Amino acid sequence: MNMTEMRKQLSAVLCVYVCGILFGVVLASYLLTLVGNTIIILIASTDPHLKTPMYFFLTHLSLVDICLTTSIVPQLLWNLRGPAKTITALGCAVQLYVSLALGSTECVLLAVMAFDRHAAVCKPLHYAAVMNPRLCQALAGVAWLSGVGNALIHSTVTLWLPRCGHRRLHHFFCEVPSMIKLACVDIHTNEVQLFIASLVLLLLPLALILTSYGHIVKAVTRIKSVQAWRKALGTCGSHVVVVSLFYKTMTAVYIQPNSSYAPTSGKFISLIYTVLTPTLNPLIYTLRNKDVKGAMRRLFHRDLGS
Repeated sequence: MNMTEMRKQLSAVLCVYVCGILFGVVLASYLLTLVGNTIIILIASTDPHLKTPMYFFLTHLSLVDICLTTSIVPQLLWNLRGPAKTITALGCAVQLYVSLALGSTECVLLAVMAFDRHAAVCKPLHYAAVMNPRLCQALAGVAWLSGVGNALIHSTVTLWLPRCGHRRLHHFFCEVPSMIKLACVDIHTNEVQLFIASLVLLLLPLALILTSYGHIVKAVTRIKSVQAWRKALGTCGSHVVVVSLFYKTMTAVYIQPNSSYAPTSGKFISLIYTVLTPTLNPLIYTLRNKDVKGAMRRLFHRDLGS
């Protein structure tokens, strides 16, 4: 056996080992995502103490996270089971539309949640009037419609690009930046369109989030009560962590020229916001949240009592 064959065998063994570890990590993360976000949806929908705008939007965020990971992870787990890592053309198209729609929806939804926190901290006396049920439903609807609209436009344009022969997708799911790389024509127009869409659905919501928290910081600095300080920080701290995790990874993938898109780093970054972040969201929102922990105790005690 020559050195080349030995290297190939060693590479194959290493690939099987790494894929096995990755399979276990992704599966565990996916199960935690399903359980954690389902519990949040359940308690926010049934507990009367959580019938507030904050938990209304948190329910939508949990639903988005469940659907986003479900559109990607099952296919990823299937491909990690064996050497054949394939996806059908129809499956790729569906994954492209659904994942882009949900990712775009989450971008806008996080901005809506920041506006809700701004109203809660900066206008506490008028909070119930400002964040009335009709406005909350309208804002949630805008988030979903903007995500679906962005997916319909950019996924369709991406799928229309001609691909010369059999091309390999250097990614673990069908995402716009990696799909554009498969085109055998000039993609400058697509790059411009993707950049403009990213400005609208990534940087604009991020700017609104930063503006909201700028006003929150000003309001908090005027508070002299230590208890009020802690309440304000507890209200906004979990959302800041979620925003940081999600936007850092999303902007790293979408706010860059296609020519500088690196497949290896792109896959790792995408894994964070499609698999890791949805797993962490329920933990971030519940670990230090007394309302959620109290609702969970009431739910489980009621179930045990019945």
